[in-house]
Amino acid sequence: MLACLLALFLIAGTNSAAQSGGNSSTHDLSQMSIEDLMNIQVTSVSKKEQKMSQAAAAIFVITQEDIRRSGAANIPDLLRMVPGLDISQINANNWAISARGFNHQFENKLLVLIDGRAVYTPLIGGVNWDVQDVPLEDIERIEVIRGPGGTLWGANAVNGVINILTKKAADTKGALLTVGGGSDAQAMGTAQFGGSAGSGTDYRIFAKFLNHDSLPELDGFRGDDRWNLFHGGFRSDTNVSANDSLTLQGDLYWGNEGATIVHIFSIDPPVTDDVDSRLGISGGNILGRWNHTFSSRSSTMLQFYYDDYDRGGPEAHEERHTIDLEFNHRIAAGERQEIVWGAGVRRSWDETQATIDQAFVPAETTLLLFNVFLQDTVALKPNRLYLTLGTKLEHYTYDGFGVQPSARLAWTPTNWQTFWAAVSRANRSPARKDEGLEAGLAAFPDPGGSATPVEVILSGNPQIKPEHVLAYEAGFRTELNGRFSVDVAAFYNRYTNLITLEPGTQFLQPSPAPARFVIPVIFQNEMHGSTAGLEISANMKITDRWTLSPGYALLKMHLHTDPLSQDTNSVPDYEGSNPQHQAQLRSHVELSHGLAWDASAYFVDRLPFQQVSSYTRVDTQISWKAAERLELSVVGQNLLQDHHLESLDAVTLVNSSLIKRSAYAKFTWRFW
Repeated sequence: MLACLLALFLIAGTNSAAQSGGNSSTHDLSQMSIEDLMNIQVTSVSKKEQKMSQAAAAIFVITQEDIRRSGAANIPDLLRMVPGLDISQINANNWAISARGFNHQFENKLLVLIDGRAVYTPLIGGVNWDVQDVPLEDIERIEVIRGPGGTLWGANAVNGVINILTKKAADTKGALLTVGGGSDAQAMGTAQFGGSAGSGTDYRIFAKFLNHDSLPELDGFRGDDRWNLFHGGFRSDTNVSANDSLTLQGDLYWGNEGATIVHIFSIDPPVTDDVDSRLGISGGNILGRWNHTFSSRSSTMLQFYYDDYDRGGPEAHEERHTIDLEFNHRIAAGERQEIVWGAGVRRSWDETQATIDQAFVPAETTLLLFNVFLQDTVALKPNRLYLTLGTKLEHYTYDGFGVQPSARLAWTPTNWQTFWAAVSRANRSPARKDEGLEAGLAAFPDPGGSATPVEVILSGNPQIKPEHVLAYEAGFRTELNGRFSVDVAAFYNRYTNLITLEPGTQFLQPSPAPARFVIPVIFQNEMHGSTAGLEISANMKITDRWTLSPGYALLKMHLHTDPLSQDTNSVPDYEGSNPQHQAQLRSHVELSHGLAWDASAYFVDRLPFQQVSSYTRVDTQISWKAAERLELSVVGQNLLQDHHLESLDAVTLVNSSLIKRSAYAKFTWRFW
């Protein structure tokens, strides 16, 4: 399939080059040289600006131009272009997203940040992707690190960090209006205005809406997972003085969504069945950041945010409030040394409400996190060889003190080549679920023939330990002639204290009524093992108007339970729920008269444990820039098949849906 698609790209690219006569515009990133793209400034690897080509980590940057070309309507679909990420859509409003394995609905080894604000939920562990609805036009770039980032970003940055960075308010002046709709994404739109408010202050405000139709259930009948969300927000940037800048931004959202869940209707008689559930979702946050520059050799950052959200299900109700304070200081020590250090504190408290299926014990709790970190970058040979050493010390309510060190080496023998290697350790802190969950999985008649029903309960463990990884990584980047670049990363990770589901001893629970036999399944740290893999991405400018971007990822998982474990399910689940092979090919062609054609093909290997077949997803977009500030695009997604399955996870909170072939049109108007 990829070969056929490549042939189509070749034909289109050749025709385009002939029409253009070899001339090209210089108005967007499509006309930048590969060298320019490789030298995009990134901050996620070292908490300071550095060239992407010299970063000692497996980093992939999604630029605003990549976003515009992708045709994606949400962040999860955008992330499909990153080799080494596994993106599985579960239903119309839920995704499972991971880096380098261990993919489930709530992937607890991947840390996601939006402008420095962590969106990892400590109740279940992972990210609620349905409410991470940043206007795509406002994203400056998305920096994706595959591999540990615990030294700088702390616990849960075990297998990767996704850092979503939005544009400064000065870059979004004027008005923006987008309107679109189609078969699945029935309606979507953004209205935004930005300007200046006095000397030194720029601002923007926006309102956004989406309405997504239901997807079919596995039996082909229409599901009830439709999804709508309203989202509003603002950002202001102020130059207080020549050395001080202040950023203030915030968001509010509210909406509702549906899902089909497995629900225990009653214990006696025992009835477990699927039920359609709808939940309300709402929340908001406010963030302030003060940057102060002492000199070109020293600067500080102080950041505060408050986050609040309310989720009505699909089972237990959750209200969460989070306050976070962080301080960083960058200082150049001598001619060859640069130090970044900082400290932070976070307080997160929640209130939960139980249902017949699920409860958290205790119903309310407060979690406290304290951290300090230090990272030192030494130029062993200026402009050629850099050594970075660092560590982070954290104290968390559930796991006490944790240390997350790293060492990274970057060697640039020439201006167009970089070799790098790293060794690091990272921790995954227990979530509230791991410590205090009480969830009913099923109820059924007693196989022994008694009249007393049986209930299977998934129970948290107050003695659960944090999971650990020791990661070894190496990589190579190069660019040739301004037209070809390749980025290769290899890794070997060793994990300890991985969580298993261990059966407990059956007992009789006489109250609350009705009486029942209970079979407990308890979280334990009884698994260990390793993963290894290879990730390759490349960019090729075939002509001045045609760019190809292939990618490939290989993942091998070798997990083992400890001798005392009775869990026979977790090892085949993890090993068989992540694709061993993934491949992609993206193409961008600048046609004449303001037209552009973008197409992408993504191959995902089968998931044998989930009985999900391999599939190839093909998306395409035709865009027409009718005027300098007016653009129309028509997008087709999942074009190869009428529908396909991406996830059938046994431990997900919601039942899976079939992902349909779909199309939508979008109108974008920028004006003053």
